[in-house]
Amino acid sequence: MVFPVTKGIHHLGLTVSRLEESAAFFKSMLGWHEVKRRDDYPAIFVSDGTVMLTLWATKEAPATPFDKNRNVGLHHVAFTVPDEATLNSVYERLQQAGVPIEFAPEPLVGGPAKHLICYDPSGIRVEILWPGP
Repeated sequence: MVFPVTKGIHHLGLTVSRLEESAAFFKSMLGWHEVKRRDDYPAIFVSDGTVMLTLWATKEAPATPFDKNRNVGLHHVAFTVPDEATLNSVYERLQQAGVPIEFAPEPLVGGPAKHLICYDPSGIRVEILWPGP
């Protein structure tokens, strides 16, 4: 039997077209903190204490938006929350901030898990998931 040699994700690098706004999304909407910056690239590293994202600024403008139905690449990134109340609270915060929402909290494949999908300012699809009791 072959056993995995990896132990999870250390970080995920995302290319974003609106670096400051994307970092602010993770900090203000999800309560993440900024770990560091690299002005020479430029990049901003944000974390929830478990996962770290490296947000890299695009080099060319205008950036080409990702199409999940046509391109190979990141379809979405999903983060878990501890309970249904937190999922609903995040949804309300996203709504109040005018964040584009693909769908509100709904059962995931019949439940009891629930999830929502929204978009960060650069158009990255972000799923927030409560895995259920």
